[in-house]
Amino acid sequence: MEALRASYGDSSSDSDTDDLSPASSISENSSEKSTARKQEKESISLPPPPLALLDSIVSTGSLDFFSTEPGIRVRKFPHIDGNYALHVYIPVSIPPLPKKEIVCFLKRVASVVPHLHLVEADVPLSILCKDDQKFERALGREFHISLGRNVPLRVHQINSVVSMLRQKLQLQKRYSIDFNKWEVFVNDDCTRSFLSLEITTSGLSEISKQIDAVNEVYKLHNLPEFYKDPRPHISLVWALGDIRTSLKGAVDGELRKLRAGSCVQNRIFTSKFGGIECKIGNKTHKICKLPDE
Repeated sequence: MEALRASYGDSSSDSDTDDLSPASSISENSSEKSTARKQEKESISLPPPPLALLDSIVSTGSLDFFSTEPGIRVRKFPHIDGNYALHVYIPVSIPPLPKKEIVCFLKRVASVVPHLHLVEADVPLSILCKDDQKFERALGREFHISLGRNVPLRVHQINSVVSMLRQKLQLQKRYSIDFNKWEVFVNDDCTRSFLSLEITTSGLSEISKQIDAVNEVYKLHNLPEFYKDPRPHISLVWALGDIRTSLKGAVDGELRKLRAGSCVQNRIFTSKFGGIECKIGNKTHKICKLPDE
């Protein structure tokens, strides 16, 4: 999809560098110069993009947008020239085996609660549930444990923020992160509900310290700090409005069935902390990265 955007332009991009320029060169001789000049003045129309690309499940939209309906994105905060969306996070990938179990669980929840969507996806869960392989591929994207609020950052603050984050977070050790609890969250203005995997045991202490470090950097730049009592998690599913009661009821009901069959484990999956990233606008900065094991 990024290659497609580069070729066709991204109407949602805040960048001024997405102008389309012809890739082909024209070989001219003296008798063809007038024809070439005429061609250069004409607008160049690209052919329609391949349908397979338009059918992509996972959205590559920037983090300063959220979906209100499938295919429609609305800004979390108003666009102001010179502002860029800032997001500090730990990247997380779900291992193959837990991915299959998560797909099975989400299909059960989706059978009870309608109008659910995978986070950052434009396809309803009801459609993904018809194809397990497609569902698993959609879960193959990178998820994020947020270490700070998603906020607008002024262009003159970018270098300072990145530099301070690296200074405070460069000395990190590898640790295990257990995602061991299904939980339902609602955003601040109650416009969206989320089904998430929360961290309540292994990894919680380390992540809490990292959040404190990010808060220090935010505070020095007059940016709003993270929630007072943070609950680190990755969000997998979203729905419009405040549906926490029905969503929580469906989750608890499915968990009771699994407990009755002795299928509930102490953790849903474990991930190894491998680094911290900071996305500002469309550019990702590596704050710290541990070598692969």
